[in-house]
Amino acid sequence: MATKKQEQYGNSSISMLKGEDRVRKRPAVIFGSDDLEGCKHAVFEILSNAIDEAREGHGDTIIVTRYEDLSVEVEDFGRGCPVDYNEKEKRYNWELVFCEMYAGGKYNTNDGANYEYSVGLNGLGLCSTQYSSEYMDVDIRRDGYRYTLHFEKGENVGGLKKEPYSGKDTGTKTRWKPDTKVFTDIDIPIEYFIDTLKRQAIVNDGLVFVFREQQGSRFIQQEIVYKNGITDYVNEIVGEDKMANVQFWQTERKGRDREDKPEYKVKINVAMSFSNKNPMREYYHNSSWLEHGGVPEKATRMALTSQIDAYIKQTNKYKGNESKITFSDIEECLVLVISSFSTMTSYENQTKKAITNKFIYEAMTEFLKRKLEVYFLEKPDEALKVAEQMLVNKRSREESEKTRI
Repeated sequence: MATKKQEQYGNSSISMLKGEDRVRKRPAVIFGSDDLEGCKHAVFEILSNAIDEAREGHGDTIIVTRYEDLSVEVEDFGRGCPVDYNEKEKRYNWELVFCEMYAGGKYNTNDGANYEYSVGLNGLGLCSTQYSSEYMDVDIRRDGYRYTLHFEKGENVGGLKKEPYSGKDTGTKTRWKPDTKVFTDIDIPIEYFIDTLKRQAIVNDGLVFVFREQQGSRFIQQEIVYKNGITDYVNEIVGEDKMANVQFWQTERKGRDREDKPEYKVKINVAMSFSNKNPMREYYHNSSWLEHGGVPEKATRMALTSQIDAYIKQTNKYKGNESKITFSDIEECLVLVISSFSTMTSYENQTKKAITNKFIYEAMTEFLKRKLEVYFLEKPDEALKVAEQMLVNKRSREESEKTRI
């Protein structure tokens, strides 16, 4: 069998990716994969910037358009991305935010700078999406000027164009087409846009999302908004089939993940009910859907299992030496949405599908236990109904396990 001749592995064998190649050759590092899921995440990165602006009180509408050529456009009515000359960095801001990794305006959220509760943190999303695009066009209105930029395959074409603008509106409009030389699939289904915008409307009370789909010369449009956020959403899920009224709890706390780490703020919003037909749990942090949960999932399991078990013991509902309920008995009828925000966040990775903050776990666990205890005291009829359903679930589960064995 012939052996392949190998080149000598020496000092000249080490190389470094530069510029757009840092993303175009290794997109999965930033977007989680180089397939359709990674392409979807690029959309969320641009959408996140618009949401962060709106959450700071700049703009109340975000328009997302899917064109027939599979390009995507996100338009907000915020302050407009700063792109002019930066005296501190001695470079144009457009070069920093669109062409440099780890450049952005969200590094000082804990110091009360431009953004307090921001889903964007690392200064990677906008630049990486630009690098991974076949083309990107940017239109910005701010400070009485209109700024436009055009990029092709990670390279700027034509520089920054600036002209006076007499309109009163401000904001940023970004249109880009994901590159098939970077992603294996760029045909993002309509369902993804609808689902993502709905999730963002749920955790951003009153923020209006408009989705537009191009069909020939027409644009099919729909509006998504939840005036009362997660409370409206949980009411929508449980409908008439609920064992208890929807509860909404909110708190703000300050703490730190470790004694030598900086103190930061966390805001926790909880909407909860119980339904046999539509059990559901969703967790969000800084408006990013935590598909893999992390801290909120762990806190929910710990707090609800502990508190409901304590209530059943107090009311003597266990029979003799009966075993305790488990979280699997609770989740069969639990409808819960937690939307938390913090000025410092530890995500598992850039895709932001789980958080790991120790203080958030502690604050959330204590808060859920305390509020559930008060709720059961104030609504004894609902508490009894919920507890009895948990016991039905537990005994049914144990009977099924016996039968299976």
